[in-house]
Amino acid sequence: MKVAIAGATGFVGSHLVERLQKEGTSVVVLSRNTAFAQKIFPHQAFGNVEIAAYTPTASGSWQDVISGCDGVVNLAGEPIGEGRWTAERKQEILNSRKLGTQKIVEAIVNSSKSPKVLINASAIGYYGTSETATFDENSPSGKDFLAQVCQAWEAEANKVTSSGVRLVILRSGIVLGNGGALGKMITPFKLFAGGPIGNGRQWFSWIHVDDIVNLIIQALTNPEISGVYNATAPNPVRMADLSKTMGQVMNRPSWLPVPDFAIEALLGDGAVVVLEGQQVLPKRTLSSGFEFRYPNLQPALMEILK
Repeated sequence: MKVAIAGATGFVGSHLVERLQKEGTSVVVLSRNTAFAQKIFPHQAFGNVEIAAYTPTASGSWQDVISGCDGVVNLAGEPIGEGRWTAERKQEILNSRKLGTQKIVEAIVNSSKSPKVLINASAIGYYGTSETATFDENSPSGKDFLAQVCQAWEAEANKVTSSGVRLVILRSGIVLGNGGALGKMITPFKLFAGGPIGNGRQWFSWIHVDDIVNLIIQALTNPEISGVYNATAPNPVRMADLSKTMGQVMNRPSWLPVPDFAIEALLGDGAVVVLEGQQVLPKRTLSSGFEFRYPNLQPALMEILK
């Protein structure tokens, strides 16, 4: 199998590339910065990984490398948790997903030998935020900025189906692993200043990085998988419970509240994801037969923070 991956140098993408190459899959890494990609995937350790330069929001010769691939995984997008959401920054966040996906689909449609499947990232931001509602794959979209971004993102991906290509959209929760959002959130606990984040009542829908990688691989290899799936563990928690569990696993106090401004300082305007939150359940994901390795938070954190 040969798979092209956009966003391969990111947190989830790098784990996915490592897993695929260990299983003998040929991987084409689409990267804006090939020198950086080569440092992450050195040839001596990643011999079956090809690195191709691409411009995610523009057509070009990079699109030719997608021809002949069996599948494409599109994880690319500007980080939402870095810096303030100025009008310019919001446009960058939107364009990186909408235009980036548009060009990936364009490359697939125009391929002389088209891939059979596109796995396209999305996010649970699609549903908007709520302290009381429960969302699954059939729930309607929200109306805030992140919901609008996800709607535009998914609309571009859906265009690939007109060419007979199977499409899988994964609406991801907050991915937990070494680094990523968790790496920023544990800082107060390391300083013995951890505790409930925000009001503590907001929902935290999460997924272990190993589980999202396994879900992507299932989507690549199982032709029965198509449509929208929530990439979230089946047991979301309240933020207060997350903080308590982190304190227990790290053997640190968890009683000192972490004010909103501290999280905003760490995550920028993307802090809305953890300060407001939503309870998202992976109804279709479970119905597909997918088995979560880490369905519960404490074992997931114990594996990550061991």
